[in-house]
Amino acid sequence: MNEVVAQLMQHRSVRSFDPSPIPEADLREIVAAGQMASTSSNVQAYSVVAVTDPALKRELAVLTGNQAYVETCPALLVWCADLNRLSRAAEAHIAPGEEAYADSAESFIVATVDASLAAQNAAVAAESMGYGICYIGGIRNRIEEVSSLLGIPSLAYPVFGMCVGLPDQPSGQRPRLPVEAVLHWNRYDAERGHGPVGEYDETMTRYLQARTEGRKSTPWTKIMAEWLTRPNRLHMMEYLNNRGFLKR
Repeated sequence: MNEVVAQLMQHRSVRSFDPSPIPEADLREIVAAGQMASTSSNVQAYSVVAVTDPALKRELAVLTGNQAYVETCPALLVWCADLNRLSRAAEAHIAPGEEAYADSAESFIVATVDASLAAQNAAVAAESMGYGICYIGGIRNRIEEVSSLLGIPSLAYPVFGMCVGLPDQPSGQRPRLPVEAVLHWNRYDAERGHGPVGEYDETMTRYLQARTEGRKSTPWTKIMAEWLTRPNRLHMMEYLNNRGFLKR
């Protein structure tokens, strides 16, 4: 196992941070590493808002579901799918009456994937520098208010946040599905993919029992059933439509 793979295999979410600020040069280097991720047709359809202001982080902690580490991390990187910059950059070269498709489902997918690829590159870079990270999907809980607070324009939206900082205590590593559950050879095999799930239920049950000192032992499949049957962030479609996304 080479050093890069070994580092990737050690990833864990960090939710307790040393309060020391991150040097601006380090944040720039982390985002620059993110920029080197693959991007569809070189559109680079994403932007990052680095939030270091304590008052802003405090407000965002509330908006993301009262997640304390959003406030206590030295920097919160808000990764945005961004077709606004792309549209403005291209408008001088689009002939009057010529149709543009920034509002299409495919453009939305491209921007969302671009932001996600760049963010994961940045996460790996941050961890290689000794920092810890935690993705914050809760940035979408009250996304209209987050967008207003951060000045996010139309044809852009916050995909997720990312807490970054020096860990101040060890954090556990959550087990993943066996590779046999996610890796298919030449053709998708639903039965093969489902087969290892029972084994993973047992793994997760043991993990939760150890992590909670016996207070929890819910199998993964039951947790996923609860996730699937919970109406989660159903406001997103209306929000995205209002932002100019997913019109066709």
